[in-house]
Amino acid sequence: MRAFGQEFADSPGYLNTASVGLPPAFVADAVAGAVRDWAAGAARPSDFDPAVDAARAGFAALVGTDPARVALGSTVSSMVGLLAASVPDGTRVLTARGEFSSVTRPFAGQGRGVTVTEVPLDELGSRASSSDVVAVSVVQSADGRIADLAPLRAARSSGTRVVLDVTQAAGWLALDVGWADAVVGACYKWLLSPRGAAWMALDPSWVPVQHSAGWFGTRDRWGDGLYRPDPVPAPGAHGLDVSPDWLSQAGAAVAVPWLAGLDRDAVQAHCTGLADELCARLHLPPAGSAIVSVPWDDAAERLSAAGLAVAARAGAARLSFHLANTIDDVDRAVRALTGPDPR
Repeated sequence: MRAFGQEFADSPGYLNTASVGLPPAFVADAVAGAVRDWAAGAARPSDFDPAVDAARAGFAALVGTDPARVALGSTVSSMVGLLAASVPDGTRVLTARGEFSSVTRPFAGQGRGVTVTEVPLDELGSRASSSDVVAVSVVQSADGRIADLAPLRAARSSGTRVVLDVTQAAGWLALDVGWADAVVGACYKWLLSPRGAAWMALDPSWVPVQHSAGWFGTRDRWGDGLYRPDPVPAPGAHGLDVSPDWLSQAGAAVAVPWLAGLDRDAVQAHCTGLADELCARLHLPPAGSAIVSVPWDDAAERLSAAGLAVAARAGAARLSFHLANTIDDVDRAVRALTGPDPR
């Protein structure tokens, strides 16, 4: 099928981008080409540097910052871990109840008096200024609720650090979060790339200890950075870079800049329009999100039995709508949930 100017595999009923994104054909082709080069002995490590740069620039554009501020990682939790390790003893961290653990566990595991307090998502803004750090996903993984960022931005002006995870947001939600102290995101969901890359946009005032420092984050990564214990680091956030997963970067180098170049308001309207249509037909409140949580008994089982790809999260069925989804997917989901049990 064709969507947003590109060909996608015809995968009716695929409503699980919040777990694994469905890439357009040109992204899959880029990864397949990298695999062919590897198999033929034609891959050279430094050949992937332009891909790393392109993917980094695409992520920066999606979140509203400069590529110079973006560090390369492999997982969200490892990058949040750098931040958690750098906060002072006794730091008070505020988060949303039910927040994805990659955002919270790095702080909770610090000991040394670092505390993590959970509050309802809609109370996060009103309590933000009483904490040292607020760490939250812009879009909640379990049910797609969207955090109100305006009060967090206001709290930041009074000294509260703000850490945002955009893993469930970047790629469908129009974002402008370059103001935050740290913005982290993984590649394999809405950014439609093979798992193995993550990025962190970092305010220059936050300089974490380089616990994962390696050769790739050095100024001369193919020379002086390879065999010295103290090579000159790359400037700014690039000094935090870890060694890239090359095949993931081959996909991200084309997928992420392409997503950044789309009309993001149109992408958001497409995804939320389908999600809200599903809610209307099921007599649920509109989600206003690309993710719909259906808290009905056996909902996930009924959808799976009808051949739809969904996830079970927090006791509900989680359905997620992205670029390749159409109204036919809404129809299939409604039939599975309201018709005779397909099993």
